[in-house]
Amino acid sequence: MNAVYTHGHHETVLRSHRWRTAGNSAAYLLPHLRPEAVLLDVGSGPGTITADLAARVASVTATEVSEEALELARAEAAARGAGNVGFAVADVHALPFPGGSYDIVHAHQVLQHVGDPVQALREMRRVARPGGVVAARDSDYAAFAWYPRVPALDTWMELYQKVARGNGGEPDAGRRLLSWARAAGFTDVTATSSTWCFATPEDRAWWGGMWADRILRSAMAEQALATGAATAEDLRRVSDGWRTWAASDDGWMSILHGEIICRA
Repeated sequence: MNAVYTHGHHETVLRSHRWRTAGNSAAYLLPHLRPEAVLLDVGSGPGTITADLAARVASVTATEVSEEALELARAEAAARGAGNVGFAVADVHALPFPGGSYDIVHAHQVLQHVGDPVQALREMRRVARPGGVVAARDSDYAAFAWYPRVPALDTWMELYQKVARGNGGEPDAGRRLLSWARAAGFTDVTATSSTWCFATPEDRAWWGGMWADRILRSAMAEQALATGAATAEDLRRVSDGWRTWAASDDGWMSILHGEIICRA
């Protein structure tokens, strides 16, 4: 049931994940937060969104699939003095919490990486209190748009899709969230979308530079080489393509995300 996490936790990956905030990655959820709410953050990653949410609610439990991964969120919470954050190693397919434990259950960029996203949502629903909120946001790779059309970025997209699917994930999860929620038994679902847009010289340098490094050094690069999906030369061409895009005065990229707010 478990899929292999495509990105891994290399510094090149954490560079982008630590950029995420509640404002730029969970704005759709913010109107549903209450000061007295108890929140579960599934797949907390480096904990930047987790800590932001903790500042808005009574308490947060952050989960990850290993102690090593969870340590990233622990460190972020400690650095911010967020004393209302607890931590647990957990598999979203079988959460180790009693039913009805949380007012809000949140997952950002998680369902695209799990083996059974419908079962994951069933578990998120189970641990939510009646009338509570289950929220998820996932990107949709096939809907990414960019200019200019650097051929190496088309190669990158094809490679990412191949590696992610080979790992048991669904890289186009954003468009499927509503259907997965309905299959999980939710009847009250609000589906929306939002984007990240990188178009300034600074944004292009950061995003393009990050991916230029990431395609060479992250877990995805290792997986691509190990499975024969790409050669080292292929990865170098993709890396150069990212730098070409970032250096373009007309460079623009939009990253689409699907979002769901489900009532338990």
